[in-house]
Amino acid sequence: MSLELNDVTLTYPDGTGRLTALDSVNLHVPAGRITAVVGPSGSGKSSLLAVAATLVAPDSGRVRVAGGDTTGWTRRALAELRRTRIGIVFQQPNLLPALTVAEQLRVMAHLNGETGRGVRERAAGLLEAVDLTAQADRRPHQLSGGQRQRVNIARALMNAPDVLLVDEPTSALDHERGAAVVGLLTRLTRERGTATVLVTHDRSQLADADEVVEVRDGSLSTTRAAGAASGAGTAAR
Repeated sequence: MSLELNDVTLTYPDGTGRLTALDSVNLHVPAGRITAVVGPSGSGKSSLLAVAATLVAPDSGRVRVAGGDTTGWTRRALAELRRTRIGIVFQQPNLLPALTVAEQLRVMAHLNGETGRGVRERAAGLLEAVDLTAQADRRPHQLSGGQRQRVNIARALMNAPDVLLVDEPTSALDHERGAAVVGLLTRLTRERGTATVLVTHDRSQLADADEVVEVRDGSLSTTRAAGAASGAGTAAR
C-alpha cells in the first residue's frame, strides 16, 4: 500500500490575501520505501506532513492512503483512517508518564477496541523489534532520549499502519543516536512494508532513504531519485 499526493495545493489566510504553503505538489511513496523530506524552516515541510496525515485538507488535489482517495471524507472517517492506517511519529515522544513502555503501545490498540492476548503479543513483538524488551516495565522517566524515541516509533506501528509519517525524530538526539533511530526506521519500513515519509533537518542522516525530496517555497523537487540509496540502515542501539 502506498501514499500519494496528487497536484496538492494548500494556502492559508495572510492578511487580505493567501499564503501558498504547498504549490501543486506531487509525491508517491510506495510500500516498503522511505522518502526523506528536507528544506529550510518555513518551506512547507510541516504542511506537507499535515496534509499527508489528513490533519489538514488541501485547497485542491488529492491525497490517497493505501489506495483510498480521502477527498470529501468526514472528520470521523478521517480520524478512523488515522487510527488504523496511518502511524505518526512526532518530534517529541510525548509518552504518558504513568504508563509503562508496554502499556504505551497497548493503549493504541485499546483505542481501536482491541484487548486480550493478541494485543499483548503484538506489543511484545514490537518492543523486541526496537530492542526494548528489557525496558517493557519501565516508565518514561527511566528511559534515555533514544529509548523514548524508539518507544515513539513502536507505538506508531502498533496498529500495523500502511503509512508511517515521521517528523524530525532526531532533533533532540546526538549524531550517533540519531543515526541509530533513522537506521531503525529504515529497517522497520522494509520489514513491515510501510510507505514512510521522514521529515528531517539533518542531511547527514539521508543515506538510507530510497528518495530525497526538497521543499522550498511550497514546491517539491527530487534531489535523489528512488533506487539511488546507498544501503540498508543499521539497527538502533
